[in-house]
Amino acid sequence: MSTLVIVESPTKARTIGNYLPKDYLVEASMGHVRDLPASAEEIPPEYKDKKWTTLGVNVENNFEPLYVVPQTKKKVVRELQAALKKADKLILATDEDREGESISWHLTQILKPKVPVERMVFHEITREAIQEALKNCRQIDENLVRAQETRRILDRLVGYTLSPLLWKKIAWGLSAGRVQSVAVRLLVQRERERLAFKSGSYWDLKAILEQEKTPFEARLIALGEKKLATGSDFDPTTGKIARGRDVVVLNEEEATALKERLEDKVWKVTNTEEKPTTRKPAPPFTTSTLQQEANRKLGISARDTMRIAQSLYEQGYITYMRTDSVHLSAQAIAAARSCVEEMYGKEYLSSKPHYYTTKSKGAQEAHEAIRPAGSSFRIPSETGLSGLEFSLYDLIWKRTVACQMADARLTITTVNIKVEDADFRASGKRIDFAGFFRAYVEGSDDPEAALDSQDVILPPLKVGDTPECKQLDVWGHETQPPARYSEASLVKTLESEGVGRPSTYATIIGTIIDRGYAKMENKALVPTFPAFAVTSLLEKHFSDLVDVSFTAKMEQTLDEIASGKAEWLPYLQKFYLGNEGLENQVKVRESDIDPSKAKTICLENLNAVVKIGKFGPYLEVPNDEEVVTVSLPPDVTPADLNPEQVQVLLRQKTEGPDKLGLHPETGEPIYLKIGTYGPYVQLGEESENNKKPKRVSLPKGVKPEEVTLEMAVGLLSLPRTLGTHPATGAKIKAGLGRFGPYVVHDQGKEGLDYRSLKAGDDVLTVTLERALELLSEPKRGRGGSRSTKKEPLRELGVHPDDNEPVNIYDGPYGAYVKHGKTNAGIPEGETVESLTLEKALELIAAKAGTKKSTRKSTATASKTKKTTTKKT
Repeated sequence: MSTLVIVESPTKARTIGNYLPKDYLVEASMGHVRDLPASAEEIPPEYKDKKWTTLGVNVENNFEPLYVVPQTKKKVVRELQAALKKADKLILATDEDREGESISWHLTQILKPKVPVERMVFHEITREAIQEALKNCRQIDENLVRAQETRRILDRLVGYTLSPLLWKKIAWGLSAGRVQSVAVRLLVQRERERLAFKSGSYWDLKAILEQEKTPFEARLIALGEKKLATGSDFDPTTGKIARGRDVVVLNEEEATALKERLEDKVWKVTNTEEKPTTRKPAPPFTTSTLQQEANRKLGISARDTMRIAQSLYEQGYITYMRTDSVHLSAQAIAAARSCVEEMYGKEYLSSKPHYYTTKSKGAQEAHEAIRPAGSSFRIPSETGLSGLEFSLYDLIWKRTVACQMADARLTITTVNIKVEDADFRASGKRIDFAGFFRAYVEGSDDPEAALDSQDVILPPLKVGDTPECKQLDVWGHETQPPARYSEASLVKTLESEGVGRPSTYATIIGTIIDRGYAKMENKALVPTFPAFAVTSLLEKHFSDLVDVSFTAKMEQTLDEIASGKAEWLPYLQKFYLGNEGLENQVKVRESDIDPSKAKTICLENLNAVVKIGKFGPYLEVPNDEEVVTVSLPPDVTPADLNPEQVQVLLRQKTEGPDKLGLHPETGEPIYLKIGTYGPYVQLGEESENNKKPKRVSLPKGVKPEEVTLEMAVGLLSLPRTLGTHPATGAKIKAGLGRFGPYVVHDQGKEGLDYRSLKAGDDVLTVTLERALELLSEPKRGRGGSRSTKKEPLRELGVHPDDNEPVNIYDGPYGAYVKHGKTNAGIPEGETVESLTLEKALELIAAKAGTKKSTRKSTATASKTKKTTTKKT
């Protein structure tokens, strides 16, 4: 008797296969095997004439979805059908959430099994978990399937009904989404707050005092019994002190005068207070908190976090990574407590187990937090993992172990010191017992370093003491606009508001960036002009659909459908059909939306309007009696645009580019221009004889108004030769590239060795000595990590054609074979130890052949295209 087990991925199939009996065959469905049609090409011919097929949902017949098998999945389906013919039983072992339940249901609809079918669910891929799951198989949960289907239909109705409206009224290619549009609106609302923000300034004093030869810091908090103003006292819309706040605001002159008055006076301690406090460890990770912390600590996106976590789960390292729950099983608590005792000692173990309960609204999906898999947790250094897989597992391990550690005990010390009519305050913090800090500190990669930075020790002080003032300085402050959303803070906001599901946040943020609604800048999500235009249209005409509370209620209803408390069909009918339904709303309001107004974005303090055009955003600027249109560089956002930039663009359009002067050697004019990719300098005029004059972009941080003729000449001389390397005799040059200014050492066959210039280095003045100093440092990767020459995992030998080495290396996606510039992954069934040189040469030859074939095919296709055009 044989049993067919179907999971989602080959990795999961390999891992789970290790724990099943020999007569069990495990196959992968490669995710969903069918879905709503993604394009017109996927719609079956018999449905082409139906009006509703553009939605993929028959809204005329009880919202019946039209499911199709994509071309890419037809081979998979055929293989599964063939495997099922040989089986006496079918077990569906897809993920335990709604999506996994849905995949299992779709498999039964396509495969139509005539053998017994069971649904197997598990939270981790370990021997014990799989064997336990085999004993407790169940049937497919129809409520979960229906809830997922309703969610899919709802998302399709919103996206496919509103997106065409955006194409007509604003620009082709824009999209709307049930959760996506709410997330974009959050970004736009925050940016509006920032644009409307008025900065306020205030000054205070900082003193360095000394008691018993121990220095400490104190800040001015009050003057003449009246509180000193801080940033929270200012109104962000006016830049002035908020109404009702009775505080002292010092300007620079007043602060300086106060400093001079206090410098030689006696300082006396008027009050001291010590307050013991405790810090409790954070609960173990859920999907959203893992995304947030991985973004803060490891600098990786939500999408990458989920991809890496999926890989760790499928390899059996962690439990299921899509979960809203912070609950830990008794097995997990025992494993975590064992780790604490073994790694840190009994004194760091909490006196009794910590149990965590889920507080988020509608928490569902899996029933346990994300944690290391198994009844005993593998120590990160012993897993054999590397790269980001290791870093993420290490993060999960630390957080899980820390949640069973003792509370950290601290003492907060506050000392008030008076000098004449001025009150100063010094604050200290002493860690009496580190507790869980030893394993995990939120927001820090190095717990030991974080412990050191948390201790702020004050000398012993008592009322009446007169510490000596060693230094007194005035400090100026500017109030700051509200911070933009990062991936972490956007995920946190969406979850706290109950919008969407944590398992979908990575996809949503990825879509927002991919569709051009936001760009990532210094880890912040900066909304673009299309984001402003789409949000304004939806706010004005479909306010409910971008309202946070309305979307959260939709999410609640979907949860009720999953639990059987609500009916799916009446909900969809009410949402989409009838006078108040979305379909009719779009028809009625379409005629009210003026495309010219929908495309227009008005920004405060700007004597111009921005419009969304066929080729991107552009400016309309009144100039005398006419209106001049000027294209905007694609990387400019509403936050970047200011009156000065508008004037430069207008002048360039009406009067031609600014002429900085003549090149001292060639006599050609040098122009300053702003183009598609920002400001640049150009040597000479564009003409028939000079179709591509030399152009160089301005270095990052250099504003157009700061460019002089001398600087422009220097930029146009790049890349400039600095000299030769003393060891190789090869040239060393300095230049500007995609990632900023650099120096490069041409090593001939070894390739080009680049180093980025650091803060303080100038590409126009950097010397050979400085370049050699930079080149001698270990290379840093894109993420900032030091990149030294990789050591091979194993040396196989040399290639018979050129005697170059053939080695095995460890990469972010597993081990691979390398020869010269050709890399080939190690196939299934082979290991680092088992791979032979002969097999490696075959893999390299196949990979090299694929590259050539691809290039040849591309060239052939290009040639064919040209020929066809000519014949036509």
